[in-house]
Amino acid sequence: MPESGIRAGILGLGSYVPEKVLTNKELEKMVDTQDEWIVSRSGIRERRIAAPEQATSDLALEAARNALNDAKLTPDEIDLIIVATNTPDSLLPATACIVQDRLGAYRAGAFDLLAGCTGFMYSLTVGAQFIVAGMYRHVMVIGAETLSRIIDWEDRNTCVLFGDGAGAAIIGRVPQGYGLLHNKLGSDGSGGQHLYVPAGGSRAPACGETVKDRLHFIRMNGREVFKFAVRACGDGSLEALNSAGLSLSDLNFLVPHQANIRIIEAAAKRLKLPMDKVIVNVDRFGNTSTASIPMALEEAVDLGRIKDGDNILMTGFGAGLTWAVTLMRWYDYRSGNR
Repeated sequence: MPESGIRAGILGLGSYVPEKVLTNKELEKMVDTQDEWIVSRSGIRERRIAAPEQATSDLALEAARNALNDAKLTPDEIDLIIVATNTPDSLLPATACIVQDRLGAYRAGAFDLLAGCTGFMYSLTVGAQFIVAGMYRHVMVIGAETLSRIIDWEDRNTCVLFGDGAGAAIIGRVPQGYGLLHNKLGSDGSGGQHLYVPAGGSRAPACGETVKDRLHFIRMNGREVFKFAVRACGDGSLEALNSAGLSLSDLNFLVPHQANIRIIEAAAKRLKLPMDKVIVNVDRFGNTSTASIPMALEEAVDLGRIKDGDNILMTGFGAGLTWAVTLMRWYDYRSGNR
């Protein structure tokens, strides 16, 4: 982080998931799969699915409202809204602009950010720069997805993995010694073909043929993504700790992208962390992409697992291929000492 004397950290969290629960047993009736197979390979037992009338902005709006309540702020105190999503309401306008209007945050700028499942981590890093630079006081970062709309429900290798949801964080000034200690963003574009949606952009615009050939759904080479995630996030995590002058023994919690329990366990092993120091909810929500880290973080804070002064490492990876690491010292903004 730049040495401006201002520290950026999280001052509010909020999340939202749709009501509909889709269990593995229900998936057995939809596609050639089994509950045991899904659990053994991903750790996922159920996920949430957006209602037909719900778009990504609807989920994002609820998470945003919850984050405002948590931070005890009003919409007109938000200076900027960044929505990280792979499933925008439409190509234009930005989903962030829809949220800004419906939230009533009329003073705020707004834009979307696309970085695959790593989008929330990228947005958190970008948003923090506005705080540290002294340009803004409060930036809202939202990760929101309706991935069920771009899932091929005939592909058992992908349809069992993903779920819908939204998580939001409000970034602002925190006392010295707290907040974001180190951020690292990375990418390897040569691996883009391992996780992508073939059609719908300028390279292959939507037409009858692309729809017929099912080219508007996620395609993934799970083996290659697994190897990339373990390597990139592992190396980045060690770099973050070293840059902050911390050792593995100083780390209190790991909050990883909730993609797959095997990837999470591999990351914990690399960092020599017992699983009780790793925040996991992939079993109940599946891979919610950009929403997964803020959702998991808020749940851990609500349960009282994360406490003031804890060193927290957040790691993410996704389409691009992209990866990111953030090391943060938790500031207990709920204590009333702000």
